[in-house]
Amino acid sequence: MRNKIRVDKSTFLDISKNAKIVNCSITVRGRENRLIISDKAILRNVILEIMGNNCTIEIGKKSMIGDNCYLSAKEEGIQLIIQEDCGLSRNVKVMTSDGHPIFQDKVRINPAKDIVIEKHTWIGDNVTILKGVHIGSGCVIGINSTVVKDVPPHSIAVGNPAKVVRENIEWKAEL
Repeated sequence: MRNKIRVDKSTFLDISKNAKIVNCSITVRGRENRLIISDKAILRNVILEIMGNNCTIEIGKKSMIGDNCYLSAKEEGIQLIIQEDCGLSRNVKVMTSDGHPIFQDKVRINPAKDIVIEKHTWIGDNVTILKGVHIGSGCVIGINSTVVKDVPPHSIAVGNPAKVVRENIEWKAEL
């Protein structure tokens, strides 16, 4: 398996030698961007895009990003942070931007916003996480959900748009 990596010269790359990156496409365009992939992170068939200046994508220790996931940090000074011990299942999209500006009376109404997924969070298949969302630690996001608002720690959120249906939960990664 091969990775495709296209990175501008001023990009800061911090990819752990103990990370496993298989068949991924990584594109970084712009100045002073950062890509951090921590110890024992696993990425398989993932698309990572940073487009803009002073943007960051960070994937924490022991996090697993599954097949056909798409992580995008676009525009200026934007951060997409996935903390340690997180799991993103298949076909998850995490996008800090709408990908195009929208104006009303010549004023932009859809700026990009940071996304943070705190430690030990599980994201199910086909979930979309949109700009400005902060998901607390220990959460579970159900299959096919679209997350448009913050999710408090130790909660289960499901649906489109995702709503919290359980609180004070814990989960374990067991077979």
